[in-house]
Amino acid sequence: MIKVYFNGELYAADGPVLPLSNRGFHYADGFFETIRLINGKPVFLENHFSRILDTLKAYRIAKPSYFDVKFIEDTLQGLAVENGVTQGGRARLTFTRKGDGYYLPKSDDLDLAIELTPFHSNKFILNENGKNVDLCVDHKKDVNKLAIFKSLNCQVYIQASLFANEKGLDDALIQNYRGSIIEATSSNIFLVSNGVLYTSGLEDGPVAGTMRMQVINLALENGIKVYECTLTPQNLLAADELFMTNAIQGIQWVSSYRTKRYFNDMAVRLVEMLNKRVFA
Repeated sequence: MIKVYFNGELYAADGPVLPLSNRGFHYADGFFETIRLINGKPVFLENHFSRILDTLKAYRIAKPSYFDVKFIEDTLQGLAVENGVTQGGRARLTFTRKGDGYYLPKSDDLDLAIELTPFHSNKFILNENGKNVDLCVDHKKDVNKLAIFKSLNCQVYIQASLFANEKGLDDALIQNYRGSIIEATSSNIFLVSNGVLYTSGLEDGPVAGTMRMQVINLALENGIKVYECTLTPQNLLAADELFMTNAIQGIQWVSSYRTKRYFNDMAVRLVEMLNKRVFA
């Protein structure tokens, strides 16, 4: 039986866990973090913890005294053992504000729920077949101070995913209200042109992804130039490659955007670098 963690206790995943008063349920008053496990252990945990601290501060939710990197590591590994995850795994940590109140909360304390399930691979694997994508033009993302965090309010991504499904696409690209292309439904995006990487700058409102950070650092360490900038549809048509990144799948290459076709040479190189770092 799969177990989930909530505020220090384990519960059966197929039974009741959250109280009806949960502010995530009522107001989407919270955020989430997804973490990849390899060999039953979380990877890139320091990066995730840093983003969690930044998000807690931005959401004005208090950090409990016990909450540190070791707590996350021990809790995830304990839950992995409980659920029989010894190889690849996927964890979702959901952070919500505790307590009563309507739009004005009566508490800044934290509720923490953790789900952990097996993942089909025990390393980062590049997709064999490239993904087909297009722009979702009907739903655009606001740019504000919370845009770079993984909010529980995911309606833009849900609607973009529905659009992609209706059009027979593998994913959809999302724009902000300025018309800049900032991300996909669950990933950051990178363009490759003449051996140089380009990704949307955080000022344009993409999620500040932990895998985005890993790819930027890996590229720079290996002499590959990276520019954070505003991306437009014209940039998509001029690029040699387009790939997407997230914490769970790593790097996924895109084969087509409308009539444009892409290569995947840089994506192949970066996946090799990524696995080398993880298994070092």
